[in-house]
Amino acid sequence: MLSSVQSVRMATTGARWAACALEACKAGAESDSRFDGVVLVSDSLNNTSSHAEHLLQQSKVDAAFEEEGGVVATSHSTGRTVYAPTGALNKDFSDVRSYGEAAEKGVKRALAAGIKRPLLSLLPVSNNPLYKHGNLVSVLGALQALYVPLEIRECIPAKANKAEILGLDCPAAESVRKLALALESGRIAGRDIGGSDPERMAAPRVEEYVRELFQGSSISVEVVSDVKTIEKEYPLFAAVNRCANDVDRHAGRVIYLRYKGSGPIEKTIYLVGKGVTYDTGGCDIKAGGVMAGMHRDKCGSAAVAAFMKVVDELKPTNVEVVGAMAMVRNSVGSNAYVSDEIITSRAGIRVRVGNTDAEGRMAMADVLCKLKEEAVKAVNPQLMTIATLTGHAYLTVGEPYSIILDNGPAARQQVSQKVQEAGSLLGDMFEISTIRKEDYAFVKGKSEYEDILQCNNLPSSRTPRGHQAPAAFLIVTSGLNKHGIDGAVPLPYSHLDIAGSSGPFPGIPSAAPVLALARYYLPQFFQ
Repeated sequence: MLSSVQSVRMATTGARWAACALEACKAGAESDSRFDGVVLVSDSLNNTSSHAEHLLQQSKVDAAFEEEGGVVATSHSTGRTVYAPTGALNKDFSDVRSYGEAAEKGVKRALAAGIKRPLLSLLPVSNNPLYKHGNLVSVLGALQALYVPLEIRECIPAKANKAEILGLDCPAAESVRKLALALESGRIAGRDIGGSDPERMAAPRVEEYVRELFQGSSISVEVVSDVKTIEKEYPLFAAVNRCANDVDRHAGRVIYLRYKGSGPIEKTIYLVGKGVTYDTGGCDIKAGGVMAGMHRDKCGSAAVAAFMKVVDELKPTNVEVVGAMAMVRNSVGSNAYVSDEIITSRAGIRVRVGNTDAEGRMAMADVLCKLKEEAVKAVNPQLMTIATLTGHAYLTVGEPYSIILDNGPAARQQVSQKVQEAGSLLGDMFEISTIRKEDYAFVKGKSEYEDILQCNNLPSSRTPRGHQAPAAFLIVTSGLNKHGIDGAVPLPYSHLDIAGSSGPFPGIPSAAPVLALARYYLPQFFQ
């Protein structure tokens, strides 16, 4: 096989991801004594190189082997080969995810077989341009299988690693290895923040985590925690935070992560993430057992931190990136905000609260307004909000798809189409939706008391256009409506609803859409 071999040691300390220097080895890695098993990812038994004889023999005694894969004893020094089939890649519905799914399944099967030092063996990818990152996606799938939740790493050190070494044998192994580790370091941060329980990742502890994660790095961390400052500068966020703030360990945080690359700035990126550490629904309380999993309502902010970690690892030039994490708990109590309250946003918009379970848009709107104020003066700015915002988005596209919606300036730049294409190359999938005039009409105030209605009185899943109207709310409430195609300073803005893509519960969060954002914003690293 025309490749080199890289070995990767996984280790974790608190918030940090550490990997040893990778050692290049000659081809013929199956004979390397460091490995005790091979995980072979392939689309066909006839395309398995030196493993073909053993695998074809197994397929004669196991009719399901070619389709489902499995473990086979081999004469190689590793002793065992796990065949991980991608399945056919030439169907109308085929996409690059088949590579990652096969590698993840193969590594999990290897671990179950007692393999602690697997060698991931990858073949040259298909000539299909949709699969040009197939080997990178395979490595990310393998790393996904090896992720250990933060709370396990901290509380049960003996279980901090699922494998001792991961070997990588594929074409261009060094460049694949470097990029995969950068992306995975971001995804680990995203999974840690998004998946950890409501106390381990309460807002103050998220602050601790990101301070440790970016200590001594190219990312600066700024935190707003003073209640008076929050009430003055982020009044909608303050309303959601009002009840939680009575408990010190639940008090909200607005966290800014800033990066400025070397050289003249040619692009400025602003990302705002919803970071609801636990969503009770507020006084419009969630009932019927649907509070389970509501600690995952912080996956938008988790994705922002994940992207900033990738930026820190790759250090792109000529770009400035600002990530904002709106970390807050939607608590219930005598000091909770309630429906019918009218609150004036940072942009001077009078907002009538319709449903306290629509807290995510409240938490992000003033932060988005703050970054809009910066963007007006920035070089080639682009803004995004990222949130597990609506059940409607989940019902509309299902797992594991994100939805993206553009304002006018972003639509003219075809941001949605480009993000969708970037995501499709790495298996971080998007569907495109559209903000219409009906969405603006829906959120318009219904009386002379208010300018805008935060939400109607029904869940989004029972509301027509239930994921589009929140995007209109964010645009108007932040003042971005004055920066549309008719504005003196048009600002491209896209809203990403990741309710369908944030990952299964119970299960491991996906850290979506960090892969798509990395491929879209940092294409120079994916050549």
